[in-house]
Amino acid sequence: MAHDALALRRARRALAPYLLLAPALVLVAVFLFGVVNGLLQGFGIMPFLGMTTFTLDYWAQVLTRPDLVESVGFSLYLALVSSLMALLGGIGLAAALVAVRQTRLAALIDVQIPLMCAHILVVLFMVSLFAGSGLVPRILSGLGLVQGPADFPSIVGAPSGWGIIAVYVWKEVPFVAFCTVTLMDHVSDRFGEAAATAGASPVRAFLSVTLPLCRGALAKAFLVVFAFAFGAYEVPFLLGPTLPKALPVLAYLEFQNPDILNRCVAMALNGVMAVVTSAAAIGYFAVLKREGRAR
Repeated sequence: MAHDALALRRARRALAPYLLLAPALVLVAVFLFGVVNGLLQGFGIMPFLGMTTFTLDYWAQVLTRPDLVESVGFSLYLALVSSLMALLGGIGLAAALVAVRQTRLAALIDVQIPLMCAHILVVLFMVSLFAGSGLVPRILSGLGLVQGPADFPSIVGAPSGWGIIAVYVWKEVPFVAFCTVTLMDHVSDRFGEAAATAGASPVRAFLSVTLPLCRGALAKAFLVVFAFAFGAYEVPFLLGPTLPKALPVLAYLEFQNPDILNRCVAMALNGVMAVVTSAAAIGYFAVLKREGRAR
């Protein structure tokens, strides 16, 4: 009897890691099913409609669209500008948090609360501030800096996409700081103080010692922000101009087409997005591999 109980405990102990891993495996399986299913639909394979023949027609249709180049260019512009601004802002925020030793209150206000806010809430916040009837245009109009609230550059539908960029910067600056502040604090304690002892000013120590040693974390944060900004559709959908449309918005509109066969076009557009974001992912893992070799 004791032998059977011991064997049962051993079996439970052996199965425990797999049982704990099961929920994650289910989520990964659902994700992979969606990716593979979408990829196949981009090549015209939809078995539930009797379409089982591989074809490149939908990819050819997408790649020859007159609005594809403008759409991809607009998405790249939004992603690059917002990522660079978020990177610079995140560096400044992380440096400020390190300077004040990242108190719990400062971390809560500057990093954690913005990270917890959904992008839709930030969009509503920006619209309430900068739309034609928003707070900022009315204040500027009252001060005589603009003739009327309607003369303020619109945040909704602006061809420059400045509203979209503002939302991404507001959201992603804390993310970059979150990814780098711990490493920056550690580097500042160990090597920054050594540089200061050698006579370097705080700014010189930060630029010459702290920042270069954090470049791996900064590069990874930049690539994550870039991939997200390029592939997300909700903010460009709500604030973007009529033309050109961001690539995710173009794919979403094609997917919403009443003709279900148009879903193949939408999935081919998603495939174009996947190529760009996969390049960002490859860059991310290249940075990881280089850091591993350095260690």
